Amino acid sequence: MAGKIVLLDGYSLMYRAFHALQSPMSAPDGTPTNAVHGFVMMLLKTVEEEKPEKLAVAFDMHAPTLRAQRYADYKGTRKPMPDELRAQDPIIRELIVRMGLPILELAGYEADDILGTVSARCEREGREAVLVTGDRDSFQLSGEKTTILYTKKGISDTVRVTPEYIKEVYGLEPKQMIDVKGLMGDASDNIPGVPGVGEKTALKLIAQYGSLEKVLDTADAEQKGRLRERLLEHRALAELSKELATIDRDVPIAFDWSEWTLDGLGGALTRLRELRMNA
Repeated sequence: MAGKIVLLDGYSLMYRAFHALQSPMSAPDGTPTNAVHGFVMMLLKTVEEEKPEKLAVAFDMHAPTLRAQRYADYKGTRKPMPDELRAQDPIIRELIVRMGLPILELAGYEADDILGTVSARCEREGREAVLVTGDRDSFQLSGEKTTILYTKKGISDTVRVTPEYIKEVYGLEPKQMIDVKGLMGDASDNIPGVPGVGEKTALKLIAQYGSLEKVLDTADAEQKGRLRERLLEHRALAELSKELATIDRDVPIAFDWSEWTLDGLGGALTRLRELRMNA
């Protein structure tokens, strides 16, 4: 049986670590290292607990995405990366390379899309995939062979998100979480959704009708008042929002399982000690 694959959402975990560890930590040259420390701790904890056969880290690239080309205001409200975290980004990437772990990134696509593509390949090959991220968008990817290890808070508070979990918490199938986003939008990504429709209403409608398209198609006949007006007026916005919220599971990125190995984790020890992190 093929072994377990773990894929980390690089920037998601970096931000989680940065905000979780606010105590002063720095390298001898004064560079802050709180995010470095937290990221490495999460990576090693995941290896210890999940015992994967292979592991890689996916990153967003600092380049225009296909979603931004489709909708200019996509993620338009995001604040720039804090300078203290930006200084740690190259250090974290260096440590990943020293550990012999692959970094996966592709211009035009986001880490979510890479997680989706790798987990889709795992499913085709009968491999178990564990996706480690603090982004709830990834819930749509959970499946029989794919578990989301959701970093709910800090660097140690995690939730295992499976289709059963989504059914229990939201009353839906994983793919229906995309339909929910189409209705309610997503403030963190500046996905508009239907103005005035919140999570509670979106979940209720998708549970009742099954899909965004069915909600919109029946709105004129079956909805009343302001909700009916909003659904009819903002149909195009809802359809665009669903498109933006849908993770691409067929990204044209090449990777070779044979090059993924955990044999080199110790390669980062010297650099960690230089950073005053006596791992």
